[in-house]
Amino acid sequence: MTPAPHDTSIPTLGPCLFDSPLQRIGGVEAPYKEDALDRILYHSHLLEDGRDVSTPSYEEAGPREKIYFDPSRTTAGIVTCGGLCPGLNDIIRGLVNQCHRQYGISRVFGFRYGYEGLVQSYGHTPLLLKPSSVEQAHHFGGTLLGSSRGQQDIGEMVDTLEDMKVDILFVIGGDGTLRGASGITKEIERRGLKKTIVGIPKTIDNDIRYLDKSFGFETAFEAAVQAVNCAYVEANGAVNGVGLVKLMGRDSGFIACYAALAGSNVDFVLIPEVRFELEGDGGLLETLRHRLMKRGSAVVVVSEGAGQHLIPEAQGTDASGNKRYGDIGQFMKDRINAFFKQRRTEVNLKYIDPSYIVRSVPANAQDNVYCSRLAQSAVHAAMAGKTGMLVGRWHGSFVHLPLDLVTQGRRKVDPTQELWHSVLQCTGQPAVMR
Repeated sequence: MTPAPHDTSIPTLGPCLFDSPLQRIGGVEAPYKEDALDRILYHSHLLEDGRDVSTPSYEEAGPREKIYFDPSRTTAGIVTCGGLCPGLNDIIRGLVNQCHRQYGISRVFGFRYGYEGLVQSYGHTPLLLKPSSVEQAHHFGGTLLGSSRGQQDIGEMVDTLEDMKVDILFVIGGDGTLRGASGITKEIERRGLKKTIVGIPKTIDNDIRYLDKSFGFETAFEAAVQAVNCAYVEANGAVNGVGLVKLMGRDSGFIACYAALAGSNVDFVLIPEVRFELEGDGGLLETLRHRLMKRGSAVVVVSEGAGQHLIPEAQGTDASGNKRYGDIGQFMKDRINAFFKQRRTEVNLKYIDPSYIVRSVPANAQDNVYCSRLAQSAVHAAMAGKTGMLVGRWHGSFVHLPLDLVTQGRRKVDPTQELWHSVLQCTGQPAVMR
């Protein structure tokens, strides 16, 4: 279980002296929030004694009646970092529209190719973004700004923000990106600058803590379900057919779990949080053999980070500093084929790795709405001078979370809780394969 946060306070640049322009839009007063009064509790269940007066709470996201920045003098920037994810263009579009149309900010720059775009020596010229330039962006996958992995010099990035007189930087990315955003925030504070950094959590793996979900996740597992259904068709069309699907999930198996539950035609789900073995009477290979004898076919879904203890250790790290993982999909394909060949049993295995298809599809309607609301909440927070934070959803409400809080670890599937138990019921697989 994710531990309760100890500090949920959000830094601000100073007093908010300007009236929000939202009160003049449409003739209807905006649903303004107050930091001290509008808060969302961390716990949604009663504790042992039925109450807890010290339950942590988050600031509720939304417009503030008074804002810190004068919109007519404000410049904003947007950067997308890390791997592709459904909904990136939806977020960019939402930020640009909210800045221009609701707050009247006319200068919104898009920094190209991730944090590289904030380092001038790379030569990536920023784009001046307007509503007309992002009008159709949500119909396409990927990011119109481009992205990259890898760490950049924080001092040089802040230099660029100073040179371009950027007051607000919206950072869209996952765990490593948000750690970088926290570093930028601290450097800005060290220099005594009045600039705000607001993060928007992006990760297909849905592994950012203290959030209901990250954007793009629903689209990702929807696309994954199509791959699982194809594996099912292939498996049922052959003697002793096995459909093996590798899905994204380095340290968290949420996509694999949800894809299996949505498809309801998966026999084994293997995730990083639950250790399994291949060999022995209770291992996966013998269990798979019994399943084929009983049903004639099987579908196996494996997260990319599952079973890493079985593979010879991969060398080094990637550009983001993450440890390189071995290819569990190809490894299992070879081991399953070898196992049945040794037993002189026919098996027809079809291996599917849809990772880049899942990453690159446009956001579905549900994620499109979620991205739009995240973008709106991010702009509201930034205009109120809040910094070193990200926006997200918790218990169905949009909230503000400190960057240093959510980057302390990863959200994972808890094998003792309902989600994993639902998977076990759906697949019928043993809880332990050792």
